[in-house]
Parts: sequence; C-alpha cells; structure tokens
Amino acid sequence: MPALKVPKREAEPVKRKLKKLGLYDGKRRPRRKGEFVLLPVTDDPAVRGLGYEVLPLELPLRPERQIYKNLESVLAERLTPEELKHLRRYDVVGDIAVVQIPRELRHRVDDIVWGLRKVHPFLKVVAQKGFHEGAFRIREYSIIWGERRLETVHKENGVEIKVDLSKAFFNPRMKGERYRLAQLVRDGERVLIPFAGVLPYALVIARYKKVKITAVELNEDAYRLGLENIELNRKRLKGEIEFIHGDAFSVLRELPTYDRVISPTPRDVDALAITLSKAERWLHYYDFIHEAEIEDFKERIMEECSRQGKECEVRVKKVSDFKPRVFKVCADVRIKG
Repeated sequence: MPALKVPKREAEPVKRKLKKLGLYDGKRRPRRKGEFVLLPVTDDPAVRGLGYEVLPLELPLRPERQIYKNLESVLAERLTPEELKHLRRYDVVGDIAVVQIPRELRHRVDDIVWGLRKVHPFLKVVAQKGFHEGAFRIREYSIIWGERRLETVHKENGVEIKVDLSKAFFNPRMKGERYRLAQLVRDGERVLIPFAGVLPYALVIARYKKVKITAVELNEDAYRLGLENIELNRKRLKGEIEFIHGDAFSVLRELPTYDRVISPTPRDVDALAITLSKAERWLHYYDFIHEAEIEDFKERIMEECSRQGKECEVRVKKVSDFKPRVFKVCADVRIKG
C-alpha cells in the first residue's frame, strides 16, 4: 500500500486534507523519516495529484482494537450499550465483509450492514460465516447483503490476491505476518512453502525479494486461483514462483532441501518432521496451540531437531487469537551450521 512523503511541518494539514478527501488509510500508522513524515494513504489515483512523492511502502497496522472500534462508534447511535457488547470481530477481504452475527444481534442485521457500509464504503458484499467443512476446511457462507458472489481480489503488501471464499481458505489477518517473513527472507534464497493455498505467502515474499519459491497445494481450486495470481502479479514480482499441485506429504519427499521452509500448516495437521527435514537454515512452522502448552510445543520441536541430527534454536511467537486461550503461533526455527 502507498504512503505519501510529506515535510514534517506540513504533515498535520496534509493529514486533515487526506481525511477530508477520503484518501487517508486510518488502519495503518504514519512513520517519521528524518525531516519527513510518511502518511498512509489509499491506493487511489487521486493521491498522485497532490504534489507529494508517493512511495510503495508497507506501514505498520494499528492495533486491531483501534480498527474495529470504528464500527462500534458508528453503531452506537443505533444499538444499545448491551447490544454493542455482543459485536464480534469481522474481516474485510477485497470488497467483501465477513461477519459473525450472534443470536443476540440477529434482529440488528440491517443496522450492522449499514454500519459496515459506512465504515467501508467500497463494500459490495456482506457475508456471514458458518462452519468449516471438508478436507480443506472451507467455510460455509450466507450472503446477507449485496452481490451474490464470494470471489474478489484482495490487496495487501503490494500484491493482488484473487480469492474465492467458497472454494479456498484465505486469512486476511495474516497480512502482517506475511510481511514479517518477507523481510526475513534474503535475496537469492531457495524457499519452500507447502500448504500454499492461493499463494499469499509466496506472492508477498516474491514481491519484495529476488528468490526462487517452490509452493505446493492439494486443493485444485486454490491451485487454479494461485496460478491466476501469479499472472495477475507478474509485473510486480522480483522473485520466481514454481507452483506444484499435489499432496505436500507426497510431493515433499521428492523435493530437495531448501534454505528456508515456510509451513502455514492447516489445523490438526502434523507436518513438523517432513518440513524440518527439508529446511537447511530456517523453518517457520505454524500451529494452533493452547497457551499452557507453548513450552511443550517448543520442546517437541527441539526433540525433532535432535532426532534429525540438527542443532536448532527455537523462538515461538503468538500470531493471532483462535479461541479462548488457544493461539495460532509461529515457531521460527534456526538451524545452526
């Protein structure tokens, strides 16, 4: 996403102007750089007509409580304080808002849709998510407002990602994590990504780094969308992406080792042994862990490193909430020597 480079003395009046024009991106934080301030702006052609330099820069996101408080503020004029307590987090994927509406707010669906459209005027669809189904854990969705579709193009970290929520899993909340990994990767690395989905990790890394990525995905619909995404972003990518359709557990056995392996492992799948066996320097392994078991998870990784004759350092970080006291975590495993 772009940022406007503005002299520090002009930052506040320019920021007010951007907000008035609807061009300021309040989901990201501004950043100081010497005598300038980098202001987060929307990806709108009008930004380039303001007379300031526009930089392709990923500024840090604001804490989620600040982002989602906007909807609560808008709905405060329509919902009671007690009803506001039942509002749940929502996601925006492209021009689709994905919501959960608890039983206590079912009579307020129209108000919630109104509030979402006020906060995000670009929305074309509001969909309510149901349960995960099938081997690929695709959610059921019911469209409660707007166009009858679940396909969209989601923009993040300088790439466009075509997604069909009815056919392939996609998590917009991992935007910051994908950017983090892209900054860790070094030019010239060989990177392996099993369970690659529609290629969000591969695209973001290839956008910023000149690397060779091998990605593997079993879901045929996700694989097809991933191929489209490679073409959609062809001119933006510094790196190369080889995309293989198949079962990661079978395909990886036939592949060589790589400098870095990134495993956005699906829930209830244990791919630690095979992904670690393919990593020469780094493994970034994702899993869903109860907070009381994080040290046990770290110990399990260390034991697997020892079993494979590798000396490792392991750092486990919480990436996002999953359910009470259970987190999606990432183990950054550095393989010594």
